[in-house]
Amino acid sequence: MNYFRLIPFYILMVISVLALNTAGCGAKQFTLVIDAGHGGKDKGALGKSSYEKDINLGVALELGKLVKKSINDVKVVYTRDNDTFITLQERANIANKANGDLFISIHTNSIAKKAKGRLTINGASTYTLGLHRSEENLEVAKTENSVIELEPDYTISYKGFDPNSSESYIIFEIAQQQYMEHSIAFASLVQSELSTTANRA
Repeated sequence: MNYFRLIPFYILMVISVLALNTAGCGAKQFTLVIDAGHGGKDKGALGKSSYEKDINLGVALELGKLVKKSINDVKVVYTRDNDTFITLQERANIANKANGDLFISIHTNSIAKKAKGRLTINGASTYTLGLHRSEENLEVAKTENSVIELEPDYTISYKGFDPNSSESYIIFEIAQQQYMEHSIAFASLVQSELSTTANRA
């Protein structure tokens, strides 16, 4: 069940974070894995003149540049650096192979056309493991993970994980319990910066 370790399970957000190998971080170079959500045949949310996959890629590459420029001792690894379809399992494999310490998945918010006041809604969100307990957040996770169904033999690859089943997410959360505290701490810092530095709601 190696795929449980890193799969990003979120959409309708700006950044999702997952703290990984916190033990012994001082013994090796810190590795940041940046995941541009969607890609290739998986377009993500559709705008009037843009695809979520393209916005995510641009933001991911810019984030990587900023990190490299301002922090010398951090190695940056991208799950994709072009318009390629990468399965959720492949994203996990890339992060695991790089011995990632922190996994950041970037997505772009979308609002349903029928949502009240959707033209005036703005802001940024940061999600992390274990925060899907509300019905709304669980639906967000299910929407994101429906991309699994684009993959051939996904029921075999993901050992029976059902992106539409609440029980699958409970099992995932239990498997990730050891990383949750670090993920939440980092996500809180990200959200604070999005609010104070970037002036986002």
